[in-house]
Amino acid sequence: MGFSRDEQEGRVKNVLQLVDLEGFGKKFPWQLSGGMQQRASIARALAFDADILLMDEPFGALDEIVRDRLNEELLKLWARTGKTIGFVTHSIPEAVYLSTKIVVMSPRPGRITDVIDSPLPKDRPLDIRDSREFIEIAHRVRDGLRAGHGDD
Repeated sequence: MGFSRDEQEGRVKNVLQLVDLEGFGKKFPWQLSGGMQQRASIARALAFDADILLMDEPFGALDEIVRDRLNEELLKLWARTGKTIGFVTHSIPEAVYLSTKIVVMSPRPGRITDVIDSPLPKDRPLDIRDSREFIEIAHRVRDGLRAGHGDD
């Protein structure tokens, strides 16, 4: 089952607005910055209106400032859409900042070493990363990662 041309155009318009890319719908990927390309990828996933978004290291290749901005934008998008997002990252601060639940895994073979329910508020400014709670969660994640590497 496909979408009519009008439905397609409406979906594209809505998701470009959601990811703050209005006016860029006719651009090619090479005409966009790295951050804009990542937002375009998110828009593509949202266009299908899936209940779950799976993201594997989507911001890994970006510089820290762009990554921070996209982390903030992803939280806003999550608040607006209510989508469940599975986010894979090797960045401990990114995992703690973005998550309501953090699953820490060991390397080969991948095993879960810890599951952490985040007590952080849903509305998170970037400076929450300096809070005692944030730092405690980050330490627990690091301890779980170290425990998983103990079998090497």
